Amino acid sequence: MVCVAAWLVLLVCSGAGLGAEKEKKAKPPPVPGVTLPEDVGKNFQIEASKLKAQLAKEAASLFKRQPLGFDADTLDQVSAWFISLPARTPALVKSFSRHLRVLGVIGTLIILAFLGIIFYSLVGWKRVLTFLEKRAQPLREHLSDIWYPLVLSGLRILAATLIPLIIFGLYSLIRELIDYDAPWFVLTGELLKLWALGALVINGLREVLLAGHFPIPPDNARSVYRTARLIILYILFSLALVMGAKIFKVPKDILAFLNFAVSLSIVLASLILLLRKQAILGILPELPYKTYQVFYNGLRRLYYPALFLTFLTGLMWCAGYKKFTVFLWQKTWAVAGAFLLIMLGFHKARMVLHGWRERKEPTDHLAAAMHRALYYLLIFATLTIGMMIILRLLGLYQPLRSVISFPLAFIGDRPISFWTLIKVGLNFIGFVFGSRLLRAYLDYKIYPLLGVDEGLAYSINTLLTYLIIIVAGLFSLAIIGIDIRTLMVFAGAVGIGIGLGLQKTAANLISGFILIFGRKVRKGDWIKVGDTVGSVRHISLSATTVWTRDNIEYIIPNTDLIAGTIVNYTLTSSEIRIHVPVGVSYSADPQDVVKILVGVAEKNEHILKKYKPRVWFTEFGDSSINFELLVWIDVRKWSEKAMRSQLYYEIFAALAQAGIEIPFPQRDIHFRSGLVAAISAPEPEEK
Repeated sequence: MVCVAAWLVLLVCSGAGLGAEKEKKAKPPPVPGVTLPEDVGKNFQIEASKLKAQLAKEAASLFKRQPLGFDADTLDQVSAWFISLPARTPALVKSFSRHLRVLGVIGTLIILAFLGIIFYSLVGWKRVLTFLEKRAQPLREHLSDIWYPLVLSGLRILAATLIPLIIFGLYSLIRELIDYDAPWFVLTGELLKLWALGALVINGLREVLLAGHFPIPPDNARSVYRTARLIILYILFSLALVMGAKIFKVPKDILAFLNFAVSLSIVLASLILLLRKQAILGILPELPYKTYQVFYNGLRRLYYPALFLTFLTGLMWCAGYKKFTVFLWQKTWAVAGAFLLIMLGFHKARMVLHGWRERKEPTDHLAAAMHRALYYLLIFATLTIGMMIILRLLGLYQPLRSVISFPLAFIGDRPISFWTLIKVGLNFIGFVFGSRLLRAYLDYKIYPLLGVDEGLAYSINTLLTYLIIIVAGLFSLAIIGIDIRTLMVFAGAVGIGIGLGLQKTAANLISGFILIFGRKVRKGDWIKVGDTVGSVRHISLSATTVWTRDNIEYIIPNTDLIAGTIVNYTLTSSEIRIHVPVGVSYSADPQDVVKILVGVAEKNEHILKKYKPRVWFTEFGDSSINFELLVWIDVRKWSEKAMRSQLYYEIFAALAQAGIEIPFPQRDIHFRSGLVAAISAPEPEEK
């Protein structure tokens, strides 16, 4: 099927190419030859020099100081404004009354009702959470002990965030209805956004630290959470103050001073939390990974120097060196935080997989294959995504990509670089792990549900494997930039190679397709090839692996299976009938022998009971009368030789107990008297 499909694709492509040539009279596509650049080292030096100049330019811009935007006169204005604030209270009241008259009675009632909803929701979100938890209670029966707490944590975060979002929706609707753009009303909408953000951050932090999803000491978790919550609330309040100043159109110099004061206070407040080294390090769990342990030990040793550097750069932020501070924090704390989140996510996913595997039977090979495929895919995804995130945070992604993007070779006019090879490799590995997961899921979940037998499932999986490999190869070619139609150029060379020296390999490949898709021999079948009896363990395109009950594996070329005679014990059914020959003395009653043999067969628990044992009287032998006991067995569980041996033990004991003799061949020799005398006469003496 695959060969025919490939041939049809090539035929259609070639037909389309010929039609295009006739219509457009275009030249045929050039043969993609492989060429090397003239000087690879020179190209590398050019890219490295460009990167060096770019990094030098960016480094110089890091230390440019941005003006603070205020001076001593600004401080005098701020102090004068605070001093005159009590005297300005009547003017503020008049302004508020004027806004109420503009709104009218209905508008005022709507605004008051809206403000009432806001104040009620500050204490009413717990009722919403209780309602959601009751609704989620039926899920307890369908979710495991691992997933149900995660669902509850998600509901708590949703309940805390959903209320401000709903209120913000009502605010947007009211604003459209009454067309009111007073500064305090606009500020209300911004505060609702901050409320939703704060609820998301605070409740997410609470669930991470206090819900028990990670192995964090409770005392350290509570201490860090309380301090961090106060700091987050202060940051939200500071942001609200800055937003209010912008909306009420405070002068730029005062706004700049406010930004400076808020930034400085946030740095000092964060320092209060970060000085608690034992509590901060105590919330980091102990994970059994060497990379994480190196990170943890390094953080423990360098904690106070890193804290001092962080505080110093925070002061530099306040002083106007914002770009340098962002650069340094992104390269240190952002990378450390991303690494920590990646490791915690990987550990949690690994524990979920491990817990799922422990709930299954240890002998469940399908569950083991599913667990193994998921685990390898998890490792690949974690490494790939983690490296991409960390390289981008370090600022090394684009420089590294530029350095390794110089051409190593050309296929036609398409350059091939290290970057291209890395993308091709990651693409191909991803397809391989994805195909393993797909096959494991089909074996574990889909095939048993549909009642697909093992042989057909193996054939489908093999077809999917080769199709996915073909798709992965096509994607890889697309990444390189090679036109698939140019593959037809190599078809002639491949045909010549097969004709000259690969006849045996080609025959095995074709025989492999015949075995896989002809389904005369399937995985799990018990077959006999020559004198070898065993179970088919694996069918590849070149050879078939057969395992015997003596724990010996035979690797048989596929051409030998196709050319010879194969005895397949389980092609349509694994139940076979075996013949057990028995000979007894002529003095025995045949009817008694039949009863004994049938009784032995009926008592044996390994003989299939749905078929009645039969006994044939086969012949009158030279020294015995011979019978054959015919019984049915499942060849997947018992071999013919093992069952005959067991039955012979039982038949021997039953016949001996009944007093029936099992004869052996005997010969009687008779001597004539004259011949005896001649033999016994003495030899004549020699003269």
